[in-house]
Amino acid sequence: MLPKIILYYGFAPVSDPQALKLWQNTLAQSLNLKGRIIISRHGINGTLGGDMNDLKRYVRTTKEYPGFKKIDFKWSEGTGNDFPRLSVKVRDELVSFGVADEIKLDQNGVVDGGQHLTPEEVHKLVQARGEDVVFFDGRNAYEAKVGKFKNAVVPHVKTTKDFLSEIESGKFDHLKNRPIVTYCTGGIRCEILSRVLKKRGFEEVYQIAGGIVRYGEKYGDKGLWEGSLYTFDGRMTVDFSEDTKTIGECDLCGSPTKSFTNCANQSCHQLYLLCGKCLSTPKNLECAHVASETLTS
Repeated sequence: MLPKIILYYGFAPVSDPQALKLWQNTLAQSLNLKGRIIISRHGINGTLGGDMNDLKRYVRTTKEYPGFKKIDFKWSEGTGNDFPRLSVKVRDELVSFGVADEIKLDQNGVVDGGQHLTPEEVHKLVQARGEDVVFFDGRNAYEAKVGKFKNAVVPHVKTTKDFLSEIESGKFDHLKNRPIVTYCTGGIRCEILSRVLKKRGFEEVYQIAGGIVRYGEKYGDKGLWEGSLYTFDGRMTVDFSEDTKTIGECDLCGSPTKSFTNCANQSCHQLYLLCGKCLSTPKNLECAHVASETLTS
């Protein structure tokens, strides 16, 4: 068995999301795949792990669905235990920004979203426009603690639903006339974020085609990205090379780390960055202790 992980999304009109859910669930189960698949009237979004040959069969079959033929499936190394189970759900939005009725689709995907730039085109833009270019993080703020584009704007958001209030607060209005490059893990959040920004008066909005994943594959740690990439699976983070810089800091002592830890409190889903030394003390695994130490440090 050669374990792999695929990350993908596709925007295309789905007339019957429940029927697509049933088909996808049956397909993935038949191939012993685990992970998460989200379906909406706007398309599909998924991260799956399993044997490489089984994943290849999944990709071939999924591309047979009308509108999904052009999906960019991103591959990475897996462990075979990256996901506890298979989850296939129907939701109002592929990414929960709270703007489902703003999203319009055509044969090319989201209408009036940001212009897609390849990693090479991102560098050309920066070379041409210099420090005027703004990198705008389209992820949850904690993801940026371990990796981000240099000098990027990182909105203070815990979930994607927080982006709307952040943008409409006016705190980023001074950027409306500057070239903005949105970025996220695989690209899907930026499909929506770039549309949200443009609709609210940001004039020149771009997004990195394929997200951080494709950028990292091209430039590794020799470009404009620094640190590790947070992932929503058992790996937690991945590096693009052996030269990856550790930019994360332990929430307790400030030591360099890229290791996220779930709060031991079962009612809490907070993630903390803890170094090996702090992680070895059981009481440090509870959020109350982390919060009190952070406040008094």
